[in-house]
Amino acid sequence: MSITHLLILLVVVVLIFGTKKLRNIGADLGGAVRDFKKGLDGDEASKANDPNERLRADPPAGTTQNQGQHDTTESK
Repeated sequence: MSITHLLILLVVVVLIFGTKKLRNIGADLGGAVRDFKKGLDGDEASKANDPNERLRADPPAGTTQNQGQHDTTESK
């Protein structure tokens, strides 16, 4: 894509949306990206600072009470 293609595309976008709406879209997009990055950094920081947070595994398979029982309501 050459410079002239990009300029034509820019003119078409400005004609369709207008300059005011483009400014609002840019500000909204920038704020969304900023909040997303802040959220990612906040999640990682809270996990790293919490000493009580541990990995949890599923309980062993043998601890369920209904292990030997089968469902008799199935139709054949």
